[in-house]
Amino acid sequence: MKKPKPTRVFLSSMFLQAKQQGDAHADAWVKSYLNEKSSNDLRSVFAWLSSQDLRWDEQEEVIQRFFRASAQLPTWADAKQIDRGLAFAAQHQSSIALMLGCLSLPYCYAGADGAKVLWYSARIKHDTRKRLEETGDFVFGVLQAQAWHSTSAMSQAMVRILKIRLIHAIIRHYTLQHQPWDTEAWGYPVNQTDMAGTNLAFSYMVLMGMRKNGHSIADADAEAYLHLWRVIGALLGVSEDWLPTNSREAYLIGSHIAKVQFRASPEGTALTKALLQTLTEVIEPAWMKPVVEAFMRFLLGDEIANLLGLSALRLETQLVPLLPVEKIWQRTFENTVKVIA
Repeated sequence: MKKPKPTRVFLSSMFLQAKQQGDAHADAWVKSYLNEKSSNDLRSVFAWLSSQDLRWDEQEEVIQRFFRASAQLPTWADAKQIDRGLAFAAQHQSSIALMLGCLSLPYCYAGADGAKVLWYSARIKHDTRKRLEETGDFVFGVLQAQAWHSTSAMSQAMVRILKIRLIHAIIRHYTLQHQPWDTEAWGYPVNQTDMAGTNLAFSYMVLMGMRKNGHSIADADAEAYLHLWRVIGALLGVSEDWLPTNSREAYLIGSHIAKVQFRASPEGTALTKALLQTLTEVIEPAWMKPVVEAFMRFLLGDEIANLLGLSALRLETQLVPLLPVEKIWQRTFENTVKVIA
C-alpha cells in the first residue's frame, strides 16, 4: 500500500492573515526606487517590465541590483524534478494552453477581491487579447527547458519571473495610492492568498482540468509539474507557506482559498465575459462558438461557473463531457491556443 506523503495543516486564520501580506522584498524595492526617482520613471520601468525585452543587464543600476539580489533558486529546488516538469510541459503544451484559457484564468476571476485588482488596473478590460498574449508569453516562456539552462549570467526563465514579480509590486503600489482600495475589507492588493491561488491555477488546476478532459497523467509527472511551479512561485515572491509540496497540499490550499475568496462579483463576471469574448472571436465556424463557454463550465464545475455568470448551455454542456473535445475540435481551437500560447 502506498504510504501517504506528509501534509501540512492549513487553518483559515492563516489565510486571512496572508490576505494582508504582499511581497516585502519587491515592495521595499518600489519604495526605495521612488525615494530616488519619480512616478514617471516608475511608469517607464513598468513599460519595460511589460515588454518582451529580457535585457535586464542593460537597465539602470537600481533595477539590475534587484535582479542580482533575487535570482537565486530556493535551497529545496530539485533540478531533476524541474527538468521532468519541463518535459511534461513540452509534451502537453497545447493542452496546457487550452486549460490556461478555459480553466486557469476564469478560476482566478472567481476570487472576488483579487478580481478587483485586475479590474482596477484596467489592463485586461481595455485590451484583453494583448493581456492574454502577455500571460501566454510568460507561462510558456518559463515552461521552455532552454529558458532555464541559459549560458548567460541569468536564465531567461529567471528574468521573466522577476519581471512579473516587480509588475505585481508596482500594481500593489498604484492600487494603494491611486484607487479607492479598502485594505481591511479586501486585503492587500495582489496579496499572498491571491498569488498562491494564481500559482495553483497555473499548476494544480491545469493538471485537474487535463485529467477531467480525459488525459492520463502519471503521479510522478504531476508532482514534478507541481514542483516546477513551486519553484516559480517562490521566485515570484509567494511565501513557502502557501506553495504546495504535493498534490494533497495543493488540494487543501485550493479548498481554503475558495472558501475565503470565491464569491460572485461584478469584476469577476466582467473579466470572464471579456475573456470569453476574446476566445470566441477566433472560433470558426460560428455554430461552434458556444462550445467555448460550455467547455469552461465543464472544467470549472457548475458552482464556480455560476459565480462567474457563465451560461448553462444545455445541449453543448451535455455534449462536452461525452466527446473528446480536445481531439475533435483541435483545429477549431488552434487559433484560440495561439492567442494564449
